[in-house]
Amino acid sequence: MTKNKPTNVVAAFEILLEEIETEIDFTNRVGSRAFEARDYDRAREALELAAHLTAYRDKLAAFRREWDRLVPAADEETEDAETKESRRNLGRLQRGLRTPEDSYYIPILRVLVRRGGSGQVSDVLEEVRAEMNGILRDVDFEPLASDPHNLRWRNAAQWARNSMVNEGLLKSGSPRGIWEISEKGRQYLSEHDSV
Repeated sequence: MTKNKPTNVVAAFEILLEEIETEIDFTNRVGSRAFEARDYDRAREALELAAHLTAYRDKLAAFRREWDRLVPAADEETEDAETKESRRNLGRLQRGLRTPEDSYYIPILRVLVRRGGSGQVSDVLEEVRAEMNGILRDVDFEPLASDPHNLRWRNAAQWARNSMVNEGLLKSGSPRGIWEISEKGRQYLSEHDSV
């Protein structure tokens, strides 16, 4: 049976995830300004909305991973010319999508193991960037529209960390600014790391 490559669906997930993350960032800024202005009711509303949006984003990320399990990406090298041509005519979403969140899992876990199990966020992120050299795409190095000082790959890595905590791969009770691998994370790394 010939399958249609699910590129459009994957692209749609990535675009939607990034848009929701932008909305969460905006809501966080609104809440921060309200807190600074001592408008605690508005700050509380923003906090509650950000929590709901984050839970929604996490559900969408889980659906994205489920999609990847249901419809594995086709190997483009083994496709014939006719199949490649028909895919070009599917009205794909714009290319240049960010690197998928789950691509950060193994690099983050590798870095944490090398660091003895934990590390400061900034140090871990710099090592993750080096670890992902050749994996990250040009678009990953662009700044976020919602925060011109934050590069897309750093934001995606931090969201990956959030998902990894939810999946038990990283510890949830770590001190602020510290990422720590869990026993489940060590097991995941040993089962999925091919390097």
